[in-house]
Amino acid sequence: MDTALEGRRDTDTGTERPLVVYFSSVSGNTHKFVQKLEADSVRLPLRTGEDAPVMERPFVLCAPTYGRPRSGGAVPPQVMKFLRVPRNRELMLGVMGAGNTNFGDLYCIAADKIAVKCEVPVLYKFELMGTSEDVARVNEGLKALWTRNSRHPA
Repeated sequence: MDTALEGRRDTDTGTERPLVVYFSSVSGNTHKFVQKLEADSVRLPLRTGEDAPVMERPFVLCAPTYGRPRSGGAVPPQVMKFLRVPRNRELMLGVMGAGNTNFGDLYCIAADKIAVKCEVPVLYKFELMGTSEDVARVNEGLKALWTRNSRHPA
């Protein structure tokens, strides 16, 4: 379903641009962060009744901690539905977490849970909409990851 993104190249390096797949609730915090990145992006549907996209190229998932993390509801159901697609799990290079430090030790726990379940690294965690420093660090990390991945494809 991300065919509109196929073949997009970074004009500086000639490599494919990073791809971030993300879920953002109606608050829009994660959306605002992802839109600041130098990456292509695919937003997961807000409604669980909508079809989950099936990815065609490697990506990094960005997921907020959602609902009631203390009661097991940390990973948004839309993200769980997306990850039930085997191809999506195969192409995921890592996960970034969005959260609120008010959750204490449960800060960005959704990313931690996804990383364990899907056997991928947690690449970065940021609070709410992130800071300009977060954006710069993530852009650097994505660029390095894509450069490495283009030299050694999975």
